[in-house]
Amino acid sequence: MGSLLGGAGGGHGGLWWRPFESQKRQGRRRSSKPSNSVDPTTGGGGYRFPLRQALTAGSLAFTGDTIAQLSERYRKRIADSDSRFSKDIMWMLCSNHDWLRALRMASYGFLLYGPGSYAWYQYLDRALPKQTVENLLVKVLLNQIVLGPSVVAIVFAWNNLWLGKLSELPNKYQKDAIPTLITDISSGSLSAC
Repeated sequence: MGSLLGGAGGGHGGLWWRPFESQKRQGRRRSSKPSNSVDPTTGGGGYRFPLRQALTAGSLAFTGDTIAQLSERYRKRIADSDSRFSKDIMWMLCSNHDWLRALRMASYGFLLYGPGSYAWYQYLDRALPKQTVENLLVKVLLNQIVLGPSVVAIVFAWNNLWLGKLSELPNKYQKDAIPTLITDISSGSLSAC
């Protein structure tokens, strides 16, 4: 367990930022700065924040939540209406958009999922460097039994934190965690959160 958490947590926060630290220890030097990093001399704190991964994850989380909201309203509209749709269907679908929810999910993707998944996959690549079928299967299995439940737990906590409902978090886990994990495993999506 100590190696998974980065030993005694030395360096820049143990496992979380360890992939960036390992490049220095192995003596590898890059001829130019990667485009997905923050320069440590400009307030980066001695680590490289995976900016490209964070932006990608934030954008995808925002888009995914927007699609989830639109599809929920579309299905509700179909269930509630016997008549044909009016010309203003897009206005109806977009007018009640919960922008705070979408931004909350984008902030989760940018601040937590992007950097966290980047560190996770860097760790897996270091722990299982050979490209074999066995290593691929182990990585997929670890994603399902470690990363999946962690992501669900963090998404629930993130949303409840921003909604001011942290006291309701244990009930949320009991009620929704298993169905969300099943949905995640079967579809690869966390839109049920």
